[in-house]
Amino acid sequence: MGFFDDLETRSADAREAAQLAALDAIGVKLGSVAELSGLPVLRKAELSAKQKAQPPFGGMHVGEVTHVFQSPGPIYEPGGVGHDWWRFGRFLNACSIGASDIVHNCFGYHLTPAGMMFENGARAVGARVLPAGTGQTELQVRAAKDLGTTAYAGTPDYLNVILEKADEMGEVLGFTKAAVGGGALFPSLRQAYADRGISCLQCYATADLGNVAFESEAMEGMIVDEGVIVEIVTPGTGEPVAVGQVGEVVVTSLNPDYPLIRFATGDMSAVMAGVSPCGRTNMRIKGWMGRADQTTKIKGMFVRPEQVADLVAKHPEIARARVIAGREGEMDTMRVLIEANSEAVDYSASVASVLKLKGAVEVVSVGSLPNDGLVIEDQRSYD
Repeated sequence: MGFFDDLETRSADAREAAQLAALDAIGVKLGSVAELSGLPVLRKAELSAKQKAQPPFGGMHVGEVTHVFQSPGPIYEPGGVGHDWWRFGRFLNACSIGASDIVHNCFGYHLTPAGMMFENGARAVGARVLPAGTGQTELQVRAAKDLGTTAYAGTPDYLNVILEKADEMGEVLGFTKAAVGGGALFPSLRQAYADRGISCLQCYATADLGNVAFESEAMEGMIVDEGVIVEIVTPGTGEPVAVGQVGEVVVTSLNPDYPLIRFATGDMSAVMAGVSPCGRTNMRIKGWMGRADQTTKIKGMFVRPEQVADLVAKHPEIARARVIAGREGEMDTMRVLIEANSEAVDYSASVASVLKLKGAVEVVSVGSLPNDGLVIEDQRSYD
């Protein structure tokens, strides 16, 4: 189908210049995008607290919006009906959805913004929309058959519910494309759709930020959307990690109606080296790789990623650290693995001081800890 616009294939220098101009327009003046890492991270809990103190948006800048949505927390998000306000048109275009398609939109329209996000994106590519939501599956099948819906939008598994109901009813539906999000797209499910002649691609998005990254036909990672800046940082800190290292996804939204600067998603991912074979030149991430909030209760005390980060910061020779919660009999145990070149140093006192718990400390060679983004690992079985 081609690219959504010329932004998708611009050079890195042109992209950064445009990003700096967009940041300047929302009051953030930087000499380079890398300088974002010097600004504080905004976490969801902090945003929620701000909104409770100053409803509905916590004193954040909000421009021209037409809708207000509520997500669990509760957290309130503004929305607009301007052209591609949440930037989903780019993803739907990558799915080859366009003016000839009718989108069977099974994302919810009540309270949460997902339904409106995908409808807004469908309008941006000229497609028509059936606002289907979920439930009443027989009616979903009847509408898909009668209207000839060609593209599905919704969670990865609900399309299968519709297709299986259609099989029961003896109906053959016309879906050939699927744009999914909000859950894991397992390879077996993607293949099952492919076996039915349905091309299925996924995106990574949040209610606060809109679309963050999306798959293309190359299906090699997720391409970062042109309207956001993505950083991958060590959980509990705002410090970017090296390319390929797993960390927390922190996003800066350049939407002038609702800019969010260094918003911590709580999700884990990693940057992929190089660019996509599809020709889009923006940074790629590996997609969702778990949650960054690894706060764990050990021996009745909470241990948080921020504390592990403080332990590392306290000793310049420590590269990384990992807390492992275990169990012996009916007792919790705590081991702390420390990557450092100095095995002679005893870190036990620092561990007890910073983590507020005593535990076994083991110094391991630099680079030996797994690249999975975990700084706190709970190995206890709760069966």
